[in-house]
Amino acid sequence: MNSAYIHSIETAVPEFKYQQTELRDIMKDVVGSTKREKRIIHHLYSNSGIDTRYSVVDDFKDRKSPKLFFNGQGATPGTKSRNDLYIQQGRKLFVEVAKKLLKNSDFKAADITHLVTVSCTGFYAPGPDFDIIESLGLNPSVERYHLGFMGCYASIPALKMARQFCQADEKSTVLVVSVELCSIHFQANTQMDNLLSSTVFADGGAGVIISSKMPEKQSFRLDGFASSINKKGADDMAWSIGDTGFNMILSNYIPDLLKEGMDDFLLDVINQFKISQDEIEQWAIHPGGKAILDKLESSTSIPKGTAGSSRKVLSKYGNMSSATILFVLKELLDQTSDKPEKKTLAMSFGPGLTLESALLSKITR
Repeated sequence: MNSAYIHSIETAVPEFKYQQTELRDIMKDVVGSTKREKRIIHHLYSNSGIDTRYSVVDDFKDRKSPKLFFNGQGATPGTKSRNDLYIQQGRKLFVEVAKKLLKNSDFKAADITHLVTVSCTGFYAPGPDFDIIESLGLNPSVERYHLGFMGCYASIPALKMARQFCQADEKSTVLVVSVELCSIHFQANTQMDNLLSSTVFADGGAGVIISSKMPEKQSFRLDGFASSINKKGADDMAWSIGDTGFNMILSNYIPDLLKEGMDDFLLDVINQFKISQDEIEQWAIHPGGKAILDKLESSTSIPKGTAGSSRKVLSKYGNMSSATILFVLKELLDQTSDKPEKKTLAMSFGPGLTLESALLSKITR
């Protein structure tokens, strides 16, 4: 069976950068109406493990000339206004990531046979796949697939899909691009789900090129995939469309639910991959939030201190939903390796409560 390799990983973020302390003080002013609410907001933001986040929305910086929020609609514009901004700004990030992937790889536009786009924060058609084909000059006959509305774990099924294409045909070269604009769905109220969401979510894009060709530089080989569902979390992480944007249910029970199901999930993964947990030398854990990483490292069999790259991504960018795990993998791939091969386990979680994993080998040439 053909092997499949991640040849390159590229990322991109919008132009507007916010300090977490800056957002904290803005939210206390915009959302908090009582001293108690302001204290809660101050605590959540100050203990988030996040230093900076990026957004396509600059309204939080300059409320004198707002484009989406605070523009006569208060902070609750309709879903159409939010999705219009997704179309305008999302297509820019999709194309930017795709262009960077081709520019920094050994592949040309004519080499791309499959295109997989990933997003859960907006919709339009013709979609980002069309924009990428037009902007990069890809062959119009390229096979196109979109993974939509799956949430934070969606990039791992996209990697799985790409690997299957390469295994079916060794001539396949797959472009995968994930873009999420989470900040456009900000809800200005003090419901705990919305406070937690506004504390961690941000905007960004990332992508990979995958083929069966052995890379000339440091890369990841895709060795296998495993998934599971913790049904107890079905009501604690969910994503739906409302009249004033998309509504995220993000319970503060999520860290405990992940802790409860993680060891059984890891055991199933290890057995499926026919390896021991000791063989895993790198961990790429989706940084859904600081509390999640803390709980996984302190209360499961995941070795303490292994989430360093995840914490770094969380600190610099926040949680960018499905794009985030690719940021973590890029952080690991860019690190100098002293071994020819390192087993890496990537894990993401999202609505369901769904757990997705990928076993990779970091190959150093």
